[in-house]
Amino acid sequence: MSESLRRLVFSLRDSLGATITAALDDEQVVEVMLNPDGKLFIERAGQGIVHAGMMLPSDAEIVIGKVAHALITEVHRNRPIISGELPLGGHRFEGILPPAAPKPMFTIRKRASMLFRLDRYVADGIMTPGQVEVIREAITNRLNIVISGGTGTGKTTLTNAILAELVEVTPDHRLVILEDTAEIQCSAKNHVSLHTTDTVDMGRLLKSTMRLRPDRIIVGEVRDGAALTLLKAWNTGHPGGVTTVHSNSALAALTRLEQLVAEVSTQPMPEVIGEAVDLIVSIERAPQGRVVREILKVDGFRNGTYQTRPIGNPKSDSMQGKLHVA
Repeated sequence: MSESLRRLVFSLRDSLGATITAALDDEQVVEVMLNPDGKLFIERAGQGIVHAGMMLPSDAEIVIGKVAHALITEVHRNRPIISGELPLGGHRFEGILPPAAPKPMFTIRKRASMLFRLDRYVADGIMTPGQVEVIREAITNRLNIVISGGTGTGKTTLTNAILAELVEVTPDHRLVILEDTAEIQCSAKNHVSLHTTDTVDMGRLLKSTMRLRPDRIIVGEVRDGAALTLLKAWNTGHPGGVTTVHSNSALAALTRLEQLVAEVSTQPMPEVIGEAVDLIVSIERAPQGRVVREILKVDGFRNGTYQTRPIGNPKSDSMQGKLHVA
């Protein structure tokens, strides 16, 4: 670390204050949220969100300004939103100034510091043994997996768990990982991690990926028309990928992909989606914590509808069978 960056990190920690810096050092913390009214909230894994104090608007504005400086960019009234990685641990930062918000506010999404294996998901009651078996077979058979869920449901953490299994099954595969901010953990000997910038979007990264000789393509989250490029890549000799998408159910994930494809196409292309997506794992928040609600096998799009079937779920364990590549 250069001396100038070291001073900047020290100054930023000082501006964040003891409560936030302690939260960033706490492995159980998932997210830190400062609202425009100055109320600070902290979410810990399995413990929910708690009020953790107050921060003055002037102090919040200083924090946002220092983050902008660290990211070598500007934030002001005419450019009031900043997104990027904190120089502290690579956590994801989103800051908003007036007039986009009534007063300065920000959120810090903690980068996962611990890798949870799929067996841990079973032990914690998040998944059933049957669901884990389905995912492991999907990895072995190089099926394309979409992880769906709402904000803060643990999609990236589950992606990391799946990648850990994937690396054990196919240790020699070359993985190309694309993200907006660095959150995915990968221990593969041969992997490349690429990140979007203000001038290079996900679609452009995906086009470059095709020239990087990937065995599997991993996208942290599809949120725009780049979904079509990913689906086509999965369909043309690069099976066995993983991505996440915001949706409230497994079926809704297919609708969401149609909406994203429609951003760059006059047609929703359900046939392309049905061919590319093999498995949808839906994770959500529940009163007792996070839970994998369902796993859906996608067998294509025919007769005007997606051909899907639940597999490995608690109510369908008696009907579950082995997964096979179509």
